[in-house]
Amino acid sequence: MLSTTISTDSPIQRVQPLVPATTAGPPASLTATSWFPHAELPISDWVEQGRWLGAVGRASGWWIGDWVRYGNARYGDKYGPAAQLTGYDVQSLMNMAYVAGRFERTRRREALSFSHHAEVAGLAPEDQDLWLDRAEARRFSVRSLRAELRAARHRVAARIALSETRDPPEPELVCPECGHQFAAARRR
Repeated sequence: MLSTTISTDSPIQRVQPLVPATTAGPPASLTATSWFPHAELPISDWVEQGRWLGAVGRASGWWIGDWVRYGNARYGDKYGPAAQLTGYDVQSLMNMAYVAGRFERTRRREALSFSHHAEVAGLAPEDQDLWLDRAEARRFSVRSLRAELRAARHRVAARIALSETRDPPEPELVCPECGHQFAAARRR
């Protein structure tokens, strides 16, 4: 069973990238606070390093979220030890586990970041899929997706407020061809 007192001293000081180098050895090294090349890099090595770093960055939230969920399911609440092990605070780990738990692996979009998924995690699965489809198709940044979600919430709130002021609410007519909505004329 996992002990709740875990050493945070890491035996790994440097991590070598897991990408093949076109030069004779690893083209660069990583530390907890830096990436640095071992020598002058050809553009192909620089590009591969960027691809690898991007993939790791986009995937790490999923990996950690899934890892925390596994530990909690297998060993009980382990947010405290997980925080000690990873260096993330408990709330960040809880957020990653929440997002990972809201999306089965088959519903996760590789073209979108973990943060995109986090923006829609609180929605019903069908709404999550709708918004992730839009974000993917329109290539929304996380900021753009957040703004679109906020605008949609405001439109819904405005419709609700408007419907509460009407007596009785007017039915809407919808064009079967284009979907345009027309307010029905009031009968007197």
